[in-house]
Amino acid sequence: MSNLDLIQLTEQTKKLTAMVVEDEKVTNELLSSTFKNFFAKVDSCFDGDSALKIYEETKPDVVFVDIIMSGMDGIELSRKIREINPAQIIIVISASNDIEKISESIEVGVNSFIQKPIDTKKIIELLNSVVSMIAKKKKVETKTFSISLPLDLYETVNDNAKAESISKNAVIIRALRNFYD
Repeated sequence: MSNLDLIQLTEQTKKLTAMVVEDEKVTNELLSSTFKNFFAKVDSCFDGDSALKIYEETKPDVVFVDIIMSGMDGIELSRKIREINPAQIIIVISASNDIEKISESIEVGVNSFIQKPIDTKKIIELLNSVVSMIAKKKKVETKTFSISLPLDLYETVNDNAKAESISKNAVIIRALRNFYD
């Protein structure tokens, strides 16, 4: 990956927030400090219970979670996060080779699974994947744009759209931009 690609990647990830959930102090600090180079904000947690509380307060764009932790493990945490936000991007970072745990995390619907130890190349691939996931998510959200308008306003929007040969959504978005500028 060239420096220019890395700069573009960082420009994208700097718009995002993340949370690292890892019970091993050294690994948590290493992941958190690494991700702070890429994300606008990184919250760090050492267990599932505190991570769930912080998640509910901050709603990060990406959650990086270890599978094996004392108390609430990463799979249970992922399951609870999925209940709160089914579209949450959750990435498991684990040294576990336990096939049952890995398949259970897949059943929960984690977006990606990365094996420890993590090198720079893996982190960059992972961040490219995160940016792609978020871009797809935003593309889907924009396609589902809908609004209910009073009939007289609808007719005005419809007439303006026909006159300019653009969509009704484009007319509404332009009006909203003018209103908020």
